[in-house]
This record gives sequence, C-alpha cells and structure tokens, in this order.
Amino acid sequence: MSLEAMLALVVQHLDRAGIPYMVVGSAASSLHGEPRTTRDVDLVIDPSRKALTDLVSRLIAADFYLDADVAAQALRERGQFNAVERGTGWKADFIIRDRRPHSVAAFGRRQTAEVQGRQVSFASAEDTVVSKLEWARAGESERQLRDIQSILAVSGDRLDLAYIERWVAALDLQDQWSMVAAARRNDSIQPRDQ
Repeated sequence: MSLEAMLALVVQHLDRAGIPYMVVGSAASSLHGEPRTTRDVDLVIDPSRKALTDLVSRLIAADFYLDADVAAQALRERGQFNAVERGTGWKADFIIRDRRPHSVAAFGRRQTAEVQGRQVSFASAEDTVVSKLEWARAGESERQLRDIQSILAVSGDRLDLAYIERWVAALDLQDQWSMVAAARRNDSIQPRDQ
C-alpha cells in the first residue's frame, strides 16, 4: 500500500464516520508546492465523541494500530493521536482542531484534490504557509521554510498574500515571514539563531 492509498483509506473512514477533516503538513505543502517524501500524513479533524469512537472502530477493523484511550484523551484536551497501518508502517497523525481564530478560518477554507480516485480535503496553500511559519517559529525552521519557498514558487501567482500577511501580523510571525522574503531574494534559506 502506498502512502497515497493509505490516505485515501483513512479519508474513506473519516467520511463514513461523518468527521470533517483537512490534510495539513508535508502532504499539503507537496500538493501546493514541490513534492517531498514523508512517512506520515497529518490531518486536522473536528469530530464529535460518537464520531471519533466510530472512526477508531473503523480504523482498528481496517488493520490500523491505535489506542482508543489516547484518541479519547486527545479529543478532551484538543490534542492529537496517531494510527499506524500495520502492513506498511504508514502513520496518520490526527490533530483535533483547536479553537484559535486561525484554525477556525483555515478549516473553513479547505480545498479538495483527488487522491487515488477520492476527493480529499486539504488546507489551502495560504493556510499551509501560515501553519509552516508557526512550525518554523517552534524550531523546525529550515525544513518548514523550504516548504514555504516551494509553495511560493509553485503557487505564488495564485496566493492571496494579503490573507497570509494578515495572519502573519495576528500570530506575530513577522520574523519567520521576513526570513522567507530574504531567502527568496537570496534563493536560499539561512535560518537565524534565536
């Protein structure tokens, strides 16, 4: 099973459980920019308790390893849990959507793309950029900033830069956004020591 096939299977179970979701992280940046390899898929989900229980049962029946108690705790704490497909080791990281204004806005701006014949919801290119700026601030600068540069190179003309800059200001991401601008001018990423 390929990573794409695993994603399509996970999405099938999310749809059947009635759980709104969006693919984020490297899968989203690969959609909007240049593909890069990864061993997992990150999904933001917004389940009810009943729908989450249904999803957990479906994934276990589909030969995924996951801990139902950890999933329930993630829902209570607005945290995350994962499921590992036993045959391949591919991992799906499920992030419970938080209530921050940007998270709510990003969830409302989901876009669809076809994966393995199935319509899959992804974070928009703009929201992927904002999210990766937040991850860069958290300490994974070089990889995140390279993903952003890739998105800007591939999707640049279609991006709503005013939307990105509004969230850059609201989330205090000016330093990271300035690093992206400098890297574009220099055509390289040179993270600063913080």
